[in-house]
Amino acid sequence: MTEESEFVLAEATEAMENAITHLEREFQKIRAGKASPDMLDDVKIDYYGVMTPLNQAANINTPDARLIVVQPFDKNMLPVMEKAIMAANLGFNPRNDGEVLRIQVPALTEERRKMLVKQAKNEAENSKVSIRNIRRNANDDAKTLKKDGIPEDEVKKLEEEIQKLTDKFIKKVDELFEAKEKDMMAV
Repeated sequence: MTEESEFVLAEATEAMENAITHLEREFQKIRAGKASPDMLDDVKIDYYGVMTPLNQAANINTPDARLIVVQPFDKNMLPVMEKAIMAANLGFNPRNDGEVLRIQVPALTEERRKMLVKQAKNEAENSKVSIRNIRRNANDDAKTLKKDGIPEDEVKKLEEEIQKLTDKFIKKVDELFEAKEKDMMAV
């Protein structure tokens, strides 16, 4: 393989790995009944006029599988944090004891589990689309190499490698989704 071909392949590999990493992060946000600080990753608060992620204004712990404890660095921010968590529409109802927020993570109903599986499936599909777009861009780069004088059989080999890479990463997305689905449907 020529240096240019290897570069195109390496670029595509890195982009597809990033798509998988993104999917794993998205899956962490979809709760499977166990409390996790990651569940509050998307919650932002108005921290003295600046929209700030909750985890930058408080310590977030999970002392047990059904409880999240939010301990603010500034106790005056407790009501703001409480409102932000409720507004984030996560299905949580935080209890404010004046020191910390305690969030009881409810057990998942069958209906809620199915909804979360649907959400996870959607994320998996988005990752597959992303990987296919990366494949298309890499194939476009391969065609550009052909115009630049790289031999046709070399370009064909590169396109085959890109397809193998795509198949490998699509399979990885399916495996991640199956594991997440199994985790969410377990009672």
